[in-house]
Amino acid sequence: MAYRKLFIAVAAAAALGVAGGVMAQTSGQKALVDAAKAEGRVGEQADGYLGVRTSVEADTRAAVDAINNGRRDAYARTASQAGTSAAVAGERMFETRLFPNVSSGQWYRNAAGQWVQK
Repeated sequence: MAYRKLFIAVAAAAALGVAGGVMAQTSGQKALVDAAKAEGRVGEQADGYLGVRTSVEADTRAAVDAINNGRRDAYARTASQAGTSAAVAGERMFETRLFPNVSSGQWYRNAAGQWVQK
């Protein structure tokens, strides 16, 4: 079971091509999301996707959506390879790659659906 979890996490990371835990469609979108994370308006979620914690501008919302669409595709590919669901692949990515990269002071949504500041 532990091997399968590790395989899913590694496959998801490879599919995303992540270095810092965020996959952006453009550098501009990544910059918008990074700024919104630093301001506490956007955060990582236990399901492996970005979430909007407070109101954001339309361009930031579009950047979050673009990143989440890329993650959704990567999780689906990973799940297919691992024989599991995309939801499990997203959760494993959060546990192994995304949560460890949440900086002190930033917000994340835990599995219970609560926003928590790290």
